[in-house]
Amino acid sequence: MSEIVVAVPTFRRPTGLERLLLALGRLDTSAQLRVIVADNDAERREGAQVTERLAQTPYRWRLETLVVPERGIAQARNALVARALAVAGVEYIAMLDDDEWPEPNWLEAFLRVARETGADALHGAVLPEFEIEPGSWAKDCRGLTPLRDVTGPVGMIHGTSNVLLRRATLEHLAQTWFDPCFALSGGEDKDFFTRLARTGARFAWADEAIVHAYVPASRSNPGWALRRAYRVGNSDMRVFIKNESGVAARTREGVKVAAALLVSPPLVLLAALLPGRRMAPLCRLFRAAGKAAAIAGIRYDEYATIHGQ
Repeated sequence: MSEIVVAVPTFRRPTGLERLLLALGRLDTSAQLRVIVADNDAERREGAQVTERLAQTPYRWRLETLVVPERGIAQARNALVARALAVAGVEYIAMLDDDEWPEPNWLEAFLRVARETGADALHGAVLPEFEIEPGSWAKDCRGLTPLRDVTGPVGMIHGTSNVLLRRATLEHLAQTWFDPCFALSGGEDKDFFTRLARTGARFAWADEAIVHAYVPASRSNPGWALRRAYRVGNSDMRVFIKNESGVAARTREGVKVAAALLVSPPLVLLAALLPGRRMAPLCRLFRAAGKAAAIAGIRYDEYATIHGQ
């Protein structure tokens, strides 16, 4: 079987990174893996220290470390892709975040769906694991609910939190795979998949390819959920503006944002009478506000703040 690269960007989460690397060592797979970690902190190098220590043990897989001095998730991902494509015989590149860890059958589930669908890019399930369990309000908040779908072909995927990519698919894109303009704001993955779709790439969901994602207490609160909704709206609109130059499409999008800003406040007031449903209209309002800010040229850099260890 061809070699598979698991690419992991990391920034000041040594505990999470070690948990992920140890979980990769417990995978139930016959595939040959190479794990490449990109430490995006040239000053403290906490991620590099973890990988260097594990590399001195009988670690199951070949383990490499890159130090990427220029801060930004896009910069780290680009360094990982460039290194992975330089390895002969690599057929797939998987991407995981440093606050995630896979279940033992994660990779085999991905490979099975890749064979069955012929997809060029696949996304798997992401299940949150909370340091402090949030209230029922969280069920309406992106980033705090399980990310799941039906296994099989899908029209689009949007994130890199748990993906498997064919090498050939990446080779067909320009070498700035992830746009550095989204370095600290997020949205580099949505932009990547938007451009990938334009090449004719096929997408699929692999719901049995499960990873767990640690959610620290600093994220298990309504304030963070609303900031995340604002950031998603902000980065989504920036991606839209970058990739859509048509006047008609931009006008339609602007009308939708204006409508959301007008309709959401009354819904927020009505939802105040329903404690279990208060967050849904609030999140819609904050997403719309984030989009409006992007139209005005305002960028929100959510990832300037680090959550978890």
